[in-house]
Amino acid sequence: MLKAMSIQNVALIEQLNIDFHRGLNVLTGETGAGKSIVVDAVNLILGARAEKSLIRHGSDKACVEAAFDLPEDHPARERMIREEIDPGDQEVILYREISMTGKNACRMNGVLVSLSVFREIAELLMNIHGQNDHLFLMHPEQQLGFLDRMGDQEHQKLLAAVSDDYDRFIVAHRQYAKLIRMEKTRDARTADIEQRLKRLGQADPARADEKELRDQVAAQKKLEKNASLLRNAHDMLLGDEDGGGCLDQVKSAGRLLQTAAEDSADLQGLADRCTAAAYELEDITFQISRLLDDQDLSPATLAEMEERLAALGEIRQRYGSLEAAAEAEEQLRQELEILETLDERIKSAGAEHKKRLAEYRKTAEKLSRSRHQIAERFEIQLKGELTDLGMANTRFQVCFLLNETGKPQMPTALGNDQIEFQMSANPGEPLKPLVQIASGGELSRIMLAVKALESSASGIDSMVFDEIDTGISGLMAQAVAKKMIVISRHHQVICVTHLPQLAAAADYQYLVYKQTAGSRTRTDVRELDPNGRVQEIARIVSGAEGLDQKASEYACSLLDSARKMKEE
Repeated sequence: MLKAMSIQNVALIEQLNIDFHRGLNVLTGETGAGKSIVVDAVNLILGARAEKSLIRHGSDKACVEAAFDLPEDHPARERMIREEIDPGDQEVILYREISMTGKNACRMNGVLVSLSVFREIAELLMNIHGQNDHLFLMHPEQQLGFLDRMGDQEHQKLLAAVSDDYDRFIVAHRQYAKLIRMEKTRDARTADIEQRLKRLGQADPARADEKELRDQVAAQKKLEKNASLLRNAHDMLLGDEDGGGCLDQVKSAGRLLQTAAEDSADLQGLADRCTAAAYELEDITFQISRLLDDQDLSPATLAEMEERLAALGEIRQRYGSLEAAAEAEEQLRQELEILETLDERIKSAGAEHKKRLAEYRKTAEKLSRSRHQIAERFEIQLKGELTDLGMANTRFQVCFLLNETGKPQMPTALGNDQIEFQMSANPGEPLKPLVQIASGGELSRIMLAVKALESSASGIDSMVFDEIDTGISGLMAQAVAKKMIVISRHHQVICVTHLPQLAAAADYQYLVYKQTAGSRTRTDVRELDPNGRVQEIARIVSGAEGLDQKASEYACSLLDSARKMKEE
């Protein structure tokens, strides 16, 4: 139960503290007084989206704090413990703060929590039903969700089992479909992969050290350059096969000088020097030959290294980096392995797909049977609720739509069922979808009946109704008031209304009003005493300021009727 709420700097509310009670709490006030602001504050406590526009003009932040009773057996206690939040003794404090800077905060018993956790726990404490919530009645997928919420724990387990079976099926389905697609392009894809692997293999990016390879290429080119110089020097010294090198010429010059020295002793020194020079040149030629023989020259190796360098450059450009290329190479090898064993894989995946589909179909069929049972009970229960609300002649049915395609339906996480709420408001008229025939007042009453049943199933103690009585008046308003009294006997109900009948039915009534101080307007709320209730209900009836005698008498009669209804 919501015990108290403190609101600060939310729209027109500057500072407001409200104490709530068990039973039926009703908020009334003139249009524009700020009742919707109180509902906005409740929505913030329930984890709704926070808009900066909610922050009061001139303030940096807005905050809402709410205190709830938390009995020992309340499911929120277990959820709080899982989040390492101390649930305390018998109370939990929820605090929500929003700021103009965007630094918002959610706290639970003083512990800072994420918005998702805050919302999940808050929704275990209170439900809010807005004036537009009846729109869910128009959407079949939301109708199915409601029907499932009406199910017991065994039904919830079936829902979870169907979802799990669907997840397993969809994994198998996608894998099987992927393999079938691969089979259609297997030959072309295999050829492409082999060509790419060949190119990657030439570059070998996984073991490539590009800097070392460049150094090796540079060294090999330097060796080739030096070898070319050595060969040219060798050829100049030694000449070709027919001679002609300078070594032979030096030797010939030495022989000539040696002959001349036989006639002139003075030439002997020159002859000896020339002979020595020939020997020195001959040794130089020999050393050059040895150097040429010792050099590890391989034009083919250099060409191979240069080709690999070019391949690495191309691969880097294609894949972004050599590391990425190495990863791509491994993936291509894995894909090639899959392609080479594709027939076996398709057979295995097909068997797994069939198995998972059969498991899903079996569980989905159980879920469907459970839904039909829930629908039967719901129709009976709703009939009783609608009778209480003045719609005794209304026929209501949960219609399970047939699959008219003739083909098996593709599995979904929610099972195979598609439903539609249908009704007939008048005897003799056929059933039609709600969206086609229900009036605003009928939708409001159906919505109230649905929420009454849902609240009983959910076990949530506190409920907020925000003007869901739209389009209702007269005798129907009295019926709605009676229904609210019934609901409030088992739940705390906080209701925003314009109906005098519903205001009179309240156990506690609050007036939402505006007042001006200086140049600022603010919204306040106060709990009304018996006399204040008469005046406010009379205002709702007459729509005028002041206490009109006839309106006052009617207000008293409404309060008296409400007391009698409660006694009944």
